[in-house]
Amino acid sequence: VVVALAGSNVLNEEGEEIKVTKMSVGGVMSEGMLCDSRMLLWSGGGHGVAAVMPDSFAIGSAPPEEKPRPKEPEPEPEPKVEVKGLFEKKLTKEEKKKLAEERRAARKAAKEAKKAAEAKQ
Repeated sequence: VVVALAGSNVLNEEGEEIKVTKMSVGGVMSEGMLCDSRMLLWSGGGHGVAAVMPDSFAIGSAPPEEKPRPKEPEPEPEPKVEVKGLFEKKLTKEEKKKLAEERRAARKAAKEAKKAAEAKQ
């Protein structure tokens, strides 16, 4: 956040320049104040909301002339996802029978390969 230390000049709500002084606030000595966008002559930003600076600015340095805008991160490429259609073609009885025969044949071949491998040992 941007802080104006005692002895600094800032703009008040009416646009008049005022000098920040040490004073007691709630029984505690205040040696400065938080600045909002209007006090820094920035366009935009909330009135009465502390001006927040990115971490890239050095502590103790003067605030920039314009309100720093956050850099938008580059969007990550979306992973390719295969999406099946809502209305897929239903298989006919003949196609279902053919798929079932192919699965049975594949299981039978795997079973025979397993038996052959056990017989060699």
